[in-house]
Amino acid sequence: MKTRLDTLDETDRNLIALLQLSARDSVANLARKLGVARTTVVARLARLEQNGVIAGYTVKLGQEVSDNALRAYVGITIEPKSARDVLKQFRRMPEIEMLCSVSGEFDYVAWLRATSAERLDQLLDEIGQIEGVSRTTTSIVLALKIER
Repeated sequence: MKTRLDTLDETDRNLIALLQLSARDSVANLARKLGVARTTVVARLARLEQNGVIAGYTVKLGQEVSDNALRAYVGITIEPKSARDVLKQFRRMPEIEMLCSVSGEFDYVAWLRATSAERLDQLLDEIGQIEGVSRTTTSIVLALKIER
């Protein structure tokens, strides 16, 4: 059973906020910050994981590492009834960090991470050559201003 975020209590929401800042924080430190017992934090984490609210924990790269990558987002328009085949091709491209179906001008928006401008150019060519992709519009990320 999935739990909606609006059904969580204040302690759950505060715990999630703390984890978003630092998922490596110890249970003891989280309990201290929340003003609850360690066992409460352990139980809540288990429940949040079991209910799919917390899907996993990840590593966030430092600025000096992530600055070496070139990031871009690409608006993608596809031809009618070609979504399934296009998605199969996208799944084979590890440089696509995230792909969302969206409303509006595009059918999808893809977040790309490339090692160089040349690699980004190759990726854009590969995306544009996929049968069913009719148009792409690319914006290169110049600077990260807020990340949560």
